[in-house]
Amino acid sequence: MAGAEGSSVSMSTDQMEPAGKTPEQDPSTVHPPIADPGPEPYVDRYSDTDPEVGRRVYRQVVAMYGLAPVLAVAFVVCYFAIPRDAAVSFGPLHTSAMHLALGATAGLAILLIGLASIHWAKQIMEDREISEERHPVASSDEDRQAIAAAWKAGAKDSRLGRRKVIGLALGSALGALALPAVVSFADLGPKPTASMRAKTIERTIWAEGVRLVNDITYTPIKASEMEIGQLVNAEPENLAEMEGVHQQIERAKAAIIIVRMDPDSIKIPDSRRDWQVGGILSYSKICTHVGCPISLWEQQTHHLLCPCHQSTFDLGDSGVVVFGPAARSLPQLPITVDQQGYLVARSDFTVPVGPSYFERDSRHDFKKGDN
Repeated sequence: MAGAEGSSVSMSTDQMEPAGKTPEQDPSTVHPPIADPGPEPYVDRYSDTDPEVGRRVYRQVVAMYGLAPVLAVAFVVCYFAIPRDAAVSFGPLHTSAMHLALGATAGLAILLIGLASIHWAKQIMEDREISEERHPVASSDEDRQAIAAAWKAGAKDSRLGRRKVIGLALGSALGALALPAVVSFADLGPKPTASMRAKTIERTIWAEGVRLVNDITYTPIKASEMEIGQLVNAEPENLAEMEGVHQQIERAKAAIIIVRMDPDSIKIPDSRRDWQVGGILSYSKICTHVGCPISLWEQQTHHLLCPCHQSTFDLGDSGVVVFGPAARSLPQLPITVDQQGYLVARSDFTVPVGPSYFERDSRHDFKKGDN
């Protein structure tokens, strides 16, 4: 026992330390953290120490703000003065002269406002460095009051009280940028005046004597060749004379369907007796709901179904709506035959084709019960 006790006493202090402990884990060996040096020494700006530099910076800021309205007016002038087909070349690169001018004037105006604001903030506004401790995200009432006070102090530090022209220049620069935006609205499309609507969306290329032709082969359609129950997708023959975008626009408006029904099984109003040929009738192919093309034909019921929202039109009763969200009857194209027996239009549609729009007058659309 004595030997054991002596052995325990003779153990070194290193042997008594927990295994794996390193000097770096000993708090006594860790160096104290580096002291916070705080903000760097403040250096006065030249615009604060030299009055002439301050005045020069002031003039620069006002000048940049002042140029922005001038460029905004130049944008408007370029929009109306430069021909839309004018182009400029930079070697192998070609671009629209109008687009280049509009981009340069509007872009430079925005750039000058940004540069002037930065110059104002860096050279004229109050210049001091501050630091604060992190705080919880939620703001207390005291913090809100402090923010309001800081806002007022910031307004004072901006020195607008002494440099009032900067505020006026900034306001005019930002306000003038509305001019290019307002003028650009003109490119959204032609103004929807009554005369413009009458020349565009309220008319098609159908006219007296224009033949009805197959929409794929452009083959004229003879009345004698149509069978009862048959439906044909058709277009006006003069569509083939057009090209490009103009042709596609007119195709979308003038598309029709031709159906033949037993005259004894359909209702033909007295006002439309001469709009058909032996039970052959022609209607617009464009649904009056949202403009989908229609060709789902039910021979037995004489119903034409729109596949988009299931609006259903009774072609045996002047195209009136019998089901679905469409609010107007399908426009009917007056037709007859020429000397060779081919189907031809008597006139254009008597009402605008396609979906409704705000300015559209629906008083002349066919309604159930009309004669």
